[in-house]
Amino acid sequence: MAAFRNLLSSAVASMCMVTASAALAQTSVKLGVLADMSGIFSDIGGMGAAEATRMAVEDFNKLPGSDKFKIEVVSADALNKPDVARGIARKWFDTENVDAVVDLPTSAISLAIAPLVQEQNKVALFTASGTSDLTGKSCTPNSVHWTYDTWALSHGTADAITKAGGRTWFFVTADFALGHSLERDASAVVNANGGKVVGSVKHPTDSNDFASFLLQAQASRADIIALANAGGDTIKAIKQASEFGIIQGGQKLAGMLLFISDIHSLGLKTAQGLQLTTAFYWDLNDKTRSFGERFAARNNGRHPSMNQAGAYSATLAYLTAVAKVGSPRDGAAVVKAMRELGTFDDPLFGRTSLREDGRVLHDMMLVQVKTPGESKKPYDYYRIISTIPAEAAFRPLKDGGCPLVK
Repeated sequence: MAAFRNLLSSAVASMCMVTASAALAQTSVKLGVLADMSGIFSDIGGMGAAEATRMAVEDFNKLPGSDKFKIEVVSADALNKPDVARGIARKWFDTENVDAVVDLPTSAISLAIAPLVQEQNKVALFTASGTSDLTGKSCTPNSVHWTYDTWALSHGTADAITKAGGRTWFFVTADFALGHSLERDASAVVNANGGKVVGSVKHPTDSNDFASFLLQAQASRADIIALANAGGDTIKAIKQASEFGIIQGGQKLAGMLLFISDIHSLGLKTAQGLQLTTAFYWDLNDKTRSFGERFAARNNGRHPSMNQAGAYSATLAYLTAVAKVGSPRDGAAVVKAMRELGTFDDPLFGRTSLREDGRVLHDMMLVQVKTPGESKKPYDYYRIISTIPAEAAFRPLKDGGCPLVK
């Protein structure tokens, strides 16, 4: 964390000098964590995302010069409904002086919030949503897409599985923006590698019964049944696939978006051998372990998901940029200052930078879930197969269609 701490200290120190009387005043900064606090995505974001945001504020407040800022964190349950989330965000912006929103639990919510933050000149830190459209046709000068996206997940997991012999694919897809983006981006990878998508079926969010969807996938005889969903839907689909004997019948499952909390809920006996792509693993190095153990101590032993890690790192980078600008009031100026940080050593994601389309670049990892015998401690769940360098992990800038890119 030392390199990032030095970067933060330099940003704070570089602010313009204020007069002696003004020095006594603090600039107010207010962050709103808009997450799924009670539904199927609460384990991967939820109160853990709010806690990670508060941890970032605590660390920022230890820096020289940070006493010039009074930082507040508020939170609300988005209920996974775009209209509800947009209403909360608008109220925050209009009457409660919130400067930036963090998390945003679904792609549909994020696509609804993106134009609002541009209209209000606030900042959206998308740390929990996946659609690559957020840095494509729906990009804004006020948005930052931090943790992962559907392009990166697809080019990690689908690429590796297709090259390893998974030639035919059938998608079980959540019928909302994230699921559609996952299927679209993964299908392009499968086809590019000479594979074939033989079918797909859509299911509603927060389904309890996946029988009909999984039976269609089983009847397709596809090598790979790809789960283009997330959170509780993915967990239930994997458990029911096991109950139906699909894996024993020779087909394989591919979770296009899986989190460490999902593996914990499934248990290693059920999840062992699954391959997935992730932006963060708490047990990767000393810095991530330090954060992971600190987070777990504050969250009933639960270790951080990549979305919760994203909330921490995005908040630190945002506050660094606010310190450089001197105020959070001009959201577009703060995002511009985040880009001007250049490439820096983030404590959780390593070498990191922000692109002009709002895409944050960092390495991604292809991992495999350990067997029960391989796991030696709580949340010791992943074996790193390969690291995907930042420049290869995300869609090339020229291919995204972001109107900000000239």
